[in-house]
Amino acid sequence: MPIVLTRIDNRLIHGAVAVSWTSHSGANLIVVVDDAVAKDEGQRMLLDMAAPHGIGTRYFSVEDAIMKLPKASPSQKIFLLVKEVETIVKLIEGGIDIKEVNVGNMHFKEGKKQISSSISVDENDVRAFKKLHEAGVTLESRRVPTENSVEVMKLLKEVE
Repeated sequence: MPIVLTRIDNRLIHGAVAVSWTSHSGANLIVVVDDAVAKDEGQRMLLDMAAPHGIGTRYFSVEDAIMKLPKASPSQKIFLLVKEVETIVKLIEGGIDIKEVNVGNMHFKEGKKQISSSISVDENDVRAFKKLHEAGVTLESRRVPTENSVEVMKLLKEVE
């Protein structure tokens, strides 16, 4: 399966994702996996406007992604983009081969603890990150490709 980058970012497709990460990864297709977005035509249209010219977009529910991603053409270089860490867990449990995850932005909200300037987690997020780590998935934090990478598990240990 031709996934070239997997990223967690609450904002999904936006300036840094659309330009920096797509170019850095060599992706020619952005696949957003989110059950709500897959059903919301208005949100999909707005996200399409943020996608770089010449880069395709697809929007799948978790279930559809598990069925369709393994059938992707080898010519597709997929930038997989999700809002929540739990989505990555579900994809892996569904058979999608993900070895590395870039964590870009997880917004702060009530009940979450900030572990970096751009990442806030609750207990469910921490459990999901630990599950991914135990499965051998590399978890790194970088907002843009030019930043130094920080291991997410180190960030979690610093706030425990």
